[in-house]
Amino acid sequence: MRRYRALLMLLAVLVMAATPARAQSILRDAETEQFLRDIATPLEKAAGLDPTAVTIGIVDDASINAFATLGQQVYFNSGLIIAAEDVLELQGVLAHELGHVAGGHAVRFNEGAGPATNITLMSLVVGAALIAAGAGEAGMAAMMAGQQAALGKFLAFSREQESRTDQAGARYLAAAGVDGSGMVSFFRKLAGQEYRLAIPQNQDTAYNRTHPLSGQRISELENVLERSPAWKKGADPVLQARYQRIRGKLIGYISEPKETFERYPLTDSSPAAHVARAYAFHKLAQPDKAAAELAPLLKTSPNDPYLLEIEGQIMLESGRIDDAIPPLRRAVAASGGEPLIAAMLGHALVQAGERGEDTSYGEAEKVLKTALARDYRNPFGWMQLETVYDRLGDVPRRSLATAERLSLENADPRARLAAAQRAVDGLPAKSPEWYRADDIAVIAKEQIDEKKKDRKRG
Repeated sequence: MRRYRALLMLLAVLVMAATPARAQSILRDAETEQFLRDIATPLEKAAGLDPTAVTIGIVDDASINAFATLGQQVYFNSGLIIAAEDVLELQGVLAHELGHVAGGHAVRFNEGAGPATNITLMSLVVGAALIAAGAGEAGMAAMMAGQQAALGKFLAFSREQESRTDQAGARYLAAAGVDGSGMVSFFRKLAGQEYRLAIPQNQDTAYNRTHPLSGQRISELENVLERSPAWKKGADPVLQARYQRIRGKLIGYISEPKETFERYPLTDSSPAAHVARAYAFHKLAQPDKAAAELAPLLKTSPNDPYLLEIEGQIMLESGRIDDAIPPLRRAVAASGGEPLIAAMLGHALVQAGERGEDTSYGEAEKVLKTALARDYRNPFGWMQLETVYDRLGDVPRRSLATAERLSLENADPRARLAAAQRAVDGLPAKSPEWYRADDIAVIAKEQIDEKKKDRKRG
C-alpha cells in the first residue's frame, strides 16, 4: 500500500510540475508596469483582447519562465527579464503568453487533465483487482503503466497546445507590426539550455515534455514569421531604451551589489547602468553615491517621475525623510498621481508623522486613500493607512484597512473576519466603507464554513 500511495504522489507531482503555478512574491514597480502595458496593448488588440482586462506582472523567481493564469493574467519571472537582453525577445514571449490567454488555456486545463485522470483511474481499478487476486507484481505494473500513459496523454495535450500558441503569438506580432525575430532568438537561447541539460540519448525527450522541443518550435515559427512585413526591421529604439533601463533597475534591485557592478562597471555610462548602480550603492548603505548615479540622468530629464521616485525611495529607506518627500511629491505630480508612487509618498509622510509632525498624518490619509482607490492591490499601502488611522485614533477605519490588507495577503479567514467585523460594528451603517467591510466579512465567513465542511467530510 505504501508503494501504491507513492505512485499516486509521483503522478500528482509530475502533473503539478507541468502546470505553472502563480508565485507568491509579486514585484511591483510603476515604471515597469507602465512599460509592460505599453508593449502589450498592440499585441492584445491583435489577439482580440481588451487591454484593460489583462494584467501583466513580474514574480520574484530566478528561473527563466513566463505563464498565463486564470483571470487573463500573465506573469514573467524576474529571471526571464534578465535573460531577455532585447525588447523583441520580451515581446515574443509576451505574444506567446497572450496566445494562452486568448485561447482560454487556463480554463481549458481539464481538456488535457480529464482524459489523463480517466486513464489513471482505470489503471488503479485493474491494478487493485489483480492485487486482490494475489497477482501483486502484475497489479503494481498495471498501475505504473496506467500512470505513465496518463502522464503521456496530458503532456501530449500540453505540447499540442504550446504549438498552437506559438503560431497564434506569431500572428499577433505580425498584426502589431512587431519584428518576430526576438521570439526566434529567445527560443534559440532555450535550445542552448536544452543542450546543456545533457539528456540521456535513450530518453524519449519529446514525449516527456510539456512543450515541443525548441528546435522544432524555431523551425515552425520561422516559416510563419519570415513572411511578416516586420521581419528583421529591428526593435523600436524608444522601447528598447526603456526596456534596458527597467532591466537594469531590476538587476540592481534583486542582485547582490558585486554582481551588479560586474554587469554594469563604473565605466558604463548608460542609463541602465546608472540606475542599476544606484540600487547597488543603496544596498551598500551609501545613499550619496546612489544619488550621484542618478544625478546625470536627472540633469537631462529633471521631471522624469520614475527617476524622482528612485531618488525618493533611496532617501526614504536611508532614513532621510526630509530629502525623500520633495522628489516624491514631484514624482507624484509628474506621473499624474501614479498610485504606487503616491503610496510611497504616503509612507514618507507617515514616517514624518512618526517623528512628531502631526499634520503629516492628515496629508498621508488623503494621499493613501487616493492611491488605493486607483489601485487597491497594494498591501503595503493598506498597512500605511492602518498606521495613519491608528495614530488618529480611528479604530473602525484602521480595522477596515487591516481587513483589506489581510484579504490581499490571503491571510487566515478568521483574522479577516475579526478585522472586518470590528469595522462593520464601528462604521456608519450603509456607508460605502461599511458595505466594503461587510463584503469582506461575508467572504471570510463563507471560507470558514467551507473549511468546517471539509473537515467533516474528511
